[in-house]
Order: sequence, then C-alpha cells, then structure tokens
Amino acid sequence: MTHHTRAALLRAALTAAERGWHVFPLRPGTKRPALHGEKTCEGTGPCAGGHRKWEQRATTDPDRIHAAWSRAPFNVGIATGPSGLVVVDLDTPEHKGSSDAPDGATTFTALCERAGHAIPDTYRTRTASGGTHLYFTAPDGIRLANTAGTVAASVDTRAWGGYVVAAGSTLPAGAYEALCGSVAVPLPRWLHTILQPAPVRPAGPLRLPAVDGSRAALAALEAECAVVAAAPDGLRNTTLNRCAFKVGRFVAWGDLPRHVAEDAFQASGEAVGLTVAECRTTIRSALDSSQRTARPREAA
Repeated sequence: MTHHTRAALLRAALTAAERGWHVFPLRPGTKRPALHGEKTCEGTGPCAGGHRKWEQRATTDPDRIHAAWSRAPFNVGIATGPSGLVVVDLDTPEHKGSSDAPDGATTFTALCERAGHAIPDTYRTRTASGGTHLYFTAPDGIRLANTAGTVAASVDTRAWGGYVVAAGSTLPAGAYEALCGSVAVPLPRWLHTILQPAPVRPAGPLRLPAVDGSRAALAALEAECAVVAAAPDGLRNTTLNRCAFKVGRFVAWGDLPRHVAEDAFQASGEAVGLTVAECRTTIRSALDSSQRTARPREAA
C-alpha cells in the first residue's frame, strides 16, 4: 500500500465523519473490523470500563480518526445505528453465490412500482461486488434493526447492529464508489412501515375452530405456534420458518386449509415482534417448500 492510498482512505473516513456518520477501521483490503474482539480484550484504553465493540467505538472525532488511520491503510466502516442511518443493500446474484438468485435492484424496483412510489433519490454507493447501497436517515426515536430479505428478495438493510463499507474503500474485487445524491434523505414512510417491527402482543392460547382441520393437524399447528411464541430473540424468523414447514405436510394432505395455517403463524410471528412482511414472506416460503416436498401420508 502506498502513502497515497493511506491518505485517500483517511480522507474517506473524514468525509464520512463530516456527514455525521460514525466510522471505525476495517482491515486493509477487507470488510472485517480491525478492532480487537472480546476474547483478546485487555481492558485498557477505550475498553478500561469494559470491552467496547466496533459499534460503540465508531466515532466522528477527527483526532481519533487521524490517529487510527495513521497506523495502517484501513478500509472505512460506517456504524449505521449510531450514525442515524438505515442503508438498503441491493445484492447481485453473484454476491448471493448463485446466478439463479434474484437481483436486488430488480426486486426493489418491482416493489417500488407495486407500492406506487419512485425509487428514492438519495445518497448511494456502488459496492465492490457491483451491488448498490441506498442511504437513508432513520426516523427519530425509532430503533430499527438489520433485516435480510424482509423488504424483498436479495434486499437487506443495515441499521442498529450493522455496518456498511464506505465509499473510497477497496477490496480485491474493486472499490466502493459514491454514485449520486450528496445527501441521505429520510427513510420513506412506506419503507419504514415494512421495516417497523409489529408491537409485541400479550401471548395467549391459540384458538382454532375444530371445523377447519383434522384433530391431528390442528394439534400440530397449535404446538408449532407455541414454539414460535417461545422463540428467543435472534432465532424467531428461523423458528417460524421451521415450524411452518413442519405443518405444511398437513396442508399438502388436505387436512388443514392453508389460510388457517397462514393466519395462525402470522399471528404468532407478529406477537413475538417480527414484521408483518417478514412473517408473510417466511410463512409462504416455508409452506410452499413443505407442500412441494411432502411425502404421501402413508409414507410419512
């Protein structure tokens, strides 16, 4: 790495900080944080009061940025949560590891058209893999989390708990480049609606009408919905997918109307804080897959 490269990365970090975005160093030529992990933390310096992760150590302080980037040609990470950002990540099929994967830009464009809105004109960057990051300012007083596929296929978001690589950083595959829009505009209300977790509702017994399925199917549905209701944070969407897949065989056998399964799992997923769109997408995908692969009743 040349001195010119190090200076360019320092400028990229300072430029992001001038926008009010909290930055931290990434290992040269990579997307991995350059800061030490909890296991190797010696409890000194910034960690004297306890280990501080990259999200906590990200800064807009020019002096700290100069000090950090004087040591190595670090790439630049932007901690989206502390920066008040929500970044929409439009992946390419290659980034997903399959040429058959949906293109994020295509699915996001289709979503905008269905919602009756133009693609938001905001600050955006091209990623090293050819994808696109759309930057938005987060709504005041709302703490949004990262999502994967909630908005649309191959469309992820980064907010609290996430970070993106800033323009000016470089990977072996290429550079991150600012495309257009000098300002990050507020997150559109319709996108906020999709990303906003549903309020957690008091858990109660699932009531299902006996006329809408066989006794075994309804018992299985009630049991799997209870599993979803007890799922820990971070595993709720995975649990919803697994439980809906298990019940899908009863739908395939004609023992349970699909709408009954969808409504029950939708209520259970929303009750534990998953978004309406996230529940709907996960449930439909799981039931579709289960119905395609269900073995005949006599072979089950």
